[in-house]
Amino acid sequence: MNDARRHAPAVVRNRDPILAVLRGALPSSGLVLEIASGTGEHAVYFARAMTGLDWQPTDPDAAARASIEGWRETERLPNLLAPLELDAAAQDWPVGSADAIVCINMVHISPWQSALGLMAGAGRLLTAGAPLVLYGPYRREGHAIEPGNAAFDEDLKRRNPEWGLRLLEDVADIAAVRGLDLEQVISMPADNLSLVFRKR
Repeated sequence: MNDARRHAPAVVRNRDPILAVLRGALPSSGLVLEIASGTGEHAVYFARAMTGLDWQPTDPDAAARASIEGWRETERLPNLLAPLELDAAAQDWPVGSADAIVCINMVHISPWQSALGLMAGAGRLLTAGAPLVLYGPYRREGHAIEPGNAAFDEDLKRRNPEWGLRLLEDVADIAAVRGLDLEQVISMPADNLSLVFRKR
């Protein structure tokens, strides 16, 4: 057994609510590109639940990719592909096309340049009608920030001044520039949101 496997406690809490969103947003077949797959636990869970989809995990971090590969070796799911090195902020991605893109808990724990790169990449790879699904905490115009999210935002900015909860409207704006329209904003447990974009 590969002891490089990592565990993120939040995965067990959020994987079923996220899966419900994905079932409604993703196509029934094709390739799903997951950006910033982290431990790989979401990739395993979603690939097992949606067998018609090929799941392509990625992460810029070598230790994260080792964890993903460890889970992949343990679970042996035919539709879970080997992890690729991908930095969302990079201009060149190692995947030429995808039928859907999923990105969980990256936008607030990365520089704004990563969000810009994510939207640019989604604009390049996705065809008309294909979804981009984001999950995580966001700030919203006209909404008071929840106390837990306010504390989380402060903690993130202490750890790295380039991190922090993004304004949903700013994210929607940079998506629109790349031909991605915000179709749904879904309230999730623990003051998170799922955002479903569609390529124009």
